[in-house]
Amino acid sequence: MRFGVSARVAFIAVMFATAPCTVVSARAALAQTAVAKTDIADTWQGTLNVGRDLRTVIKISKMADGKLKAQFFSIDQNPRPIDVTDAIFHDGELTLKVDMIGGVYTGKMSPDGNTITGDWKQGDKPLPLILTRATKETAWAIPEPPKPMPPMAADADPNWDVATVKPAPPDERGKGFGGPPRHFRTGNTTLNDLVMFAYQVNTKQIINGPAWMESDKFDITTGEPDVPGAPSDDQVRSMMRKLLADRFGLKFHKGQQQMSAYVISVAKGGPKLTASKSDPHDPTAFFFPKLGSLIFRNISMDGFASWMQNGVFDRPVVNHTDIPGRFDGTLKWTPDETQFQIFGVKIVPDESADAPPPITPAMDQQLGLKLSAEKTAVDVMILDHVEKPGDN
Repeated sequence: MRFGVSARVAFIAVMFATAPCTVVSARAALAQTAVAKTDIADTWQGTLNVGRDLRTVIKISKMADGKLKAQFFSIDQNPRPIDVTDAIFHDGELTLKVDMIGGVYTGKMSPDGNTITGDWKQGDKPLPLILTRATKETAWAIPEPPKPMPPMAADADPNWDVATVKPAPPDERGKGFGGPPRHFRTGNTTLNDLVMFAYQVNTKQIINGPAWMESDKFDITTGEPDVPGAPSDDQVRSMMRKLLADRFGLKFHKGQQQMSAYVISVAKGGPKLTASKSDPHDPTAFFFPKLGSLIFRNISMDGFASWMQNGVFDRPVVNHTDIPGRFDGTLKWTPDETQFQIFGVKIVPDESADAPPPITPAMDQQLGLKLSAEKTAVDVMILDHVEKPGDN
């Protein structure tokens, strides 16, 4: 890169032609200034507009081996840092991959070394993000992360103190489960979705349900549990089961049926899973920045199988890995038309040359897991009674 330094150095050399030592010192000072301005290791900040402004801070440092290490902060959303998976700076261009949230930033440094102009991409749509080199005077304060909430007692049997169930707006898109600590929300979810979440079953395991269970959509907002502490995933599901019985009058009995299912086992090369550093009581995460691009955090293999059968596949998924523990990871594949039916979208397979592989080889190559289709006995829920919820 050219920074307009050569002419200035030549001018100084003429002025101090009779003092060569001074010329050397001036050149060294200029070289140091150029290095300081072009060194990427620093704190950078900029505002990302996603319908509202989100202040973004990126801290980049250089390790002993010369490689870059970086942390990503979205300080208006969460003060906790997110580790950058890969940070590369070459020929004035910066690339940051943040696998934990499925994000990629690419940008080019300005000639003066104080600005990086680029795009943040999380999903299919890139958003402009201009980063500036922060100084002591301009650096945004990063809030202190809140102290972790102590977990709810493992033997507690909580209930939400209040919950509202309302029909989802007709124009609402997507669907989701989650919410802030000690609260829970769902958006644009059918009763099938809710049963699948609460009981960790696939829709094919719900027998004798009326047609409206697949068509009518609801938004649910809860208050707090009536027991102190952060509930575990199992305790959240338990509270959802009680809500379904209370507000939808859900009653059923268990049975078994032979049906097609997917079985997850360990591939020949062995598992390629990254143990999670999260506390087992921390929340799990399982989400898609785009269909066919999965990010999961703090997930057990039973949990992985459950979310795959609820979100991706058209049939039950059974975990036969016998792998203990919890894991963080990503999975990228090209979906086919049998997948993601729960989202009500039509999948058009990506046939480009650089498209990811189908899900079976992708799981083998990326996670060391084997996915096979088999016909086997599967537990089912045979519904005895269900009704639409009344007014809140």
